[in-house]
Amino acid sequence: MAKIALITGATSGFGKSAVELFIKNGWKVIGTGRRKERLDSLKAQLGENFHGLAFDIQNTDQIASVVDSIAKDFQAIDLLINNAGLALGTAPAQSCDLDQWNTMVDTNIKGLMTLTHKVLPKLIEQKGAVINISSVAASYPYPGGNVYGGTKAFVVQFSLGLRSDLHGTGVRVTCVEPGMSETEFTLVRTKGDQGASDKLYDGANPMTGEDIANTLYWIATLPSHMNINRIELMPVRQSFSPFQVYRG
Repeated sequence: MAKIALITGATSGFGKSAVELFIKNGWKVIGTGRRKERLDSLKAQLGENFHGLAFDIQNTDQIASVVDSIAKDFQAIDLLINNAGLALGTAPAQSCDLDQWNTMVDTNIKGLMTLTHKVLPKLIEQKGAVINISSVAASYPYPGGNVYGGTKAFVVQFSLGLRSDLHGTGVRVTCVEPGMSETEFTLVRTKGDQGASDKLYDGANPMTGEDIANTLYWIATLPSHMNINRIELMPVRQSFSPFQVYRG
């Protein structure tokens, strides 16, 4: 019987690549996202093994009813990949838009924890797995990272807490922390500034959605007695900067 994965943020980037890879390898996938037309396109591309759920993960009131609406033959969820997330803005904290901060908290923290809470009973029943997507920004601050980095640090600590709480259930929990990856991420962050995205990735040979999807699939298909607690990934051309020193 095919295993079933629920992947949030399935309409682009890491999520879309993961949906395609898991289905290619015989899984059934529930993919979520705000853009119904993209979910419909994935359905047309991938066929009966894909089940799309269109909703905004910021709307925590919708999550329970949406999960309850999952088609019967997709309900025995073996894997939850909490991929949906975003960064907004690059300004320093003192110049930021508070609404953008709240949107990042609502998406990267509240949406993730609400969906996880709803799906956990199914995962325990299946002795399944949770893979949460964090970021190197959780560990290494940079100018303009402020609340985005804070939300991703929550994901790391929440993952470790889940691992502790689920002790003895057979459920595996992993936190994946990618560095520079070329997806729609920077376009969202800069409100569609293609020039800013091109400048960021120019010459950097960044990771791709496919690179991260392959990592997710490797984690998901390890023997059930093995757990990857945390995994941090960067392209070879990205490493660590000196500390800032203000000399004024």
